[in-house]
Amino acid sequence: MNRLFKLLFSLLQPKPQSPTIESYGQTNNNLPDEQIKAVMEWLFASLLNAGYKGRAHVIWYDDTQPDSSLKDAVRIGIWRDEPTFLYRCGNRVQSTPDGYYWRMMNEHPSTRIYQLEVSSE
Repeated sequence: MNRLFKLLFSLLQPKPQSPTIESYGQTNNNLPDEQIKAVMEWLFASLLNAGYKGRAHVIWYDDTQPDSSLKDAVRIGIWRDEPTFLYRCGNRVQSTPDGYYWRMMNEHPSTRIYQLEVSSE
């Protein structure tokens, strides 16, 4: 019931006129602020270039310091049908819910940014 309430509440909120990016786990990694800023700017520019004007989500995932609350962040993006990205701070990406996978965004030179995609199988 709580999940349904959150979904309905999010649907009733007005849509932004430009992209907004919700960030999860950003303070739990050891990345320099300049690197975080560069990734956020790149994601924002990519969303603008795609003509997207809604909310998106970015998860900063470090497999050496797993944070179980980040799985909820993935679910939020799925429930709201909003773009969800992951920045791999460590060696591995976070596991995904059944029916989804992380697609590496080769457009970014770091090869550490992934977008959550629906599996075709």
